[in-house]
Amino acid sequence: MATASLPITSLANHVIPPPGFQDLYRQYSETVYRTALRVTGNTADAEDVLQTVFVRILDHRLDVNPLLAPERYLRRAATNASIDLLRKKSTQSEQPIEEGREQASPDCNALLKLRLRRAIASLPPQDAEIFTLCYLEGLTYEELAEQFQLERGTVASRLYRIRAVLQKEFEK
Repeated sequence: MATASLPITSLANHVIPPPGFQDLYRQYSETVYRTALRVTGNTADAEDVLQTVFVRILDHRLDVNPLLAPERYLRRAATNASIDLLRKKSTQSEQPIEEGREQASPDCNALLKLRLRRAIASLPPQDAEIFTLCYLEGLTYEELAEQFQLERGTVASRLYRIRAVLQKEFEK
């Protein structure tokens, strides 16, 4: 991926990076990019999300402590930024997509992915994040429970309800 090798100054010319920021970028930019790519399904959008996540860290002078699981924090940040981007795109969409159910072309897979992304973008923010982290990032129910400070059973029931909502979206 070409974006991981970009100099930090290209991310935010107006802010001098704090000590350790470049190391953080070098170490985790690929993780942020891959997470964003899985959620958005588009390389250009994934690059935008990568930039957004690290610019937010710079702009808000966030201290991502390496001892406190920065990868987990950055994955969540990438997931949220990706969902925000999908929501923005879905509200800006001017023409609805033709969604023929009997279509059996190679475009059908892309259409299904697009419909899923739009459906995820319509979920409440935390539900979208939990669904994405579980099914696109592969986090376990236990990891999600720890990350969101919920019981494992609560995570399981929320994911069940989220899947039901998404299924109804696909049945429309």
